[in-house]
Amino acid sequence: MLLACAAQAQPAPEKLDTLKDILVRLHSCFKPPPLSQANPIDITVIVSFNRQGAILGQPRITYETEQASDNDRLQYRIAVMEALQRCTPLPFTEALGGAVAGRPFAIPFRTRKRQPKTEERRAWLPPKIL
Repeated sequence: MLLACAAQAQPAPEKLDTLKDILVRLHSCFKPPPLSQANPIDITVIVSFNRQGAILGQPRITYETEQASDNDRLQYRIAVMEALQRCTPLPFTEALGGAVAGRPFAIPFRTRKRQPKTEERRAWLPPKIL
């Protein structure tokens, strides 16, 4: 299951009751490395939880920005795993715990600024008046 919606700075609920709550909580625990240690990259981790919100099995990194250096990758892998350690076990409601137990989640952590694609960029330019 892919959770790709952007998590905004919202207060984390006491008990997690929706998939969005899971994403918001995990993103609130994520602290990217400082720019002095690593350049911003995008990274995705696949993780499963049990009914009590503890990590089930081993989290696995499935995506990293292609142009990232080995140091950038290492620093962001550490930051993601520390976020998982800080946040877990997640406080699921009984219903959510039963629904998500054992299911893999792909959690993206996006830290790079996005430039629009070339053809998209043209659409944003103001029209020229001759």
